[in-house]
Amino acid sequence: MPGTLDAIFRRRAVKLFEPLEISETLRDTILDAARHAPSSFNVQPYRLYWIESPGARAAVARLCLGQKPAETASALVIVVADIGAMSATTELQLQWMRTRNCSPEKIRDVERTAKIGRILFMPGPCGIFAAAKKVAFHTLNLCRIAGMPPLFRQEIFKWATRSTSLACQNLMIAAEALGVNTCPMEGFDARRLSRYLGLSRRCHEIVMVIAIGKKSRSWIQPPQWRRPLHSTVTVL
Repeated sequence: MPGTLDAIFRRRAVKLFEPLEISETLRDTILDAARHAPSSFNVQPYRLYWIESPGARAAVARLCLGQKPAETASALVIVVADIGAMSATTELQLQWMRTRNCSPEKIRDVERTAKIGRILFMPGPCGIFAAAKKVAFHTLNLCRIAGMPPLFRQEIFKWATRSTSLACQNLMIAAEALGVNTCPMEGFDARRLSRYLGLSRRCHEIVMVIAIGKKSRSWIQPPQWRRPLHSTVTVL
């Protein structure tokens, strides 16, 4: 636990890197930590693109507006919310459960949850199904406590972004714990970067680009400021 907390408190958004060779083992460990983040319904609605070849890094850095972290990083991770992967992910989970001799009841529970999720997350043509479900949920809420699931496509992307952000945080903390520095970036040309990766506007949305490397010895780390705990937290 102290090691984990140390990595959390030590992590900073490094703005300048120096060359670092990231081994395949180190790369896979960092990415494996990202995929172990929690996600709604365990559908893991994201994709990670690890950019390491010099040509690809240069192309992506240019689409990240030429920011120094992107230009000097040893690798870049483009993190994409993927709302089109939900059904395939659930099917993979069911296959895994069958090989682990899970009980038929547990398998049916996952199948039932997946079916409910498909119904909830299906906006329909021009959002017509989403509009009808919104009216139904608002009506239900008049009678009882009820949450509002993401119904329209943009709401579904927001839902997927929350799970995707948890994977990003896992990735950065794992990298820090392994002696590698990171810098999350939201400044990029989303349209051109999506085209570079061959993404679909219907299913994919880039959440952030994470620069990974070794902190440059010439980079002067500024003092870190955070709001005081009493300004951030309310205890009821």
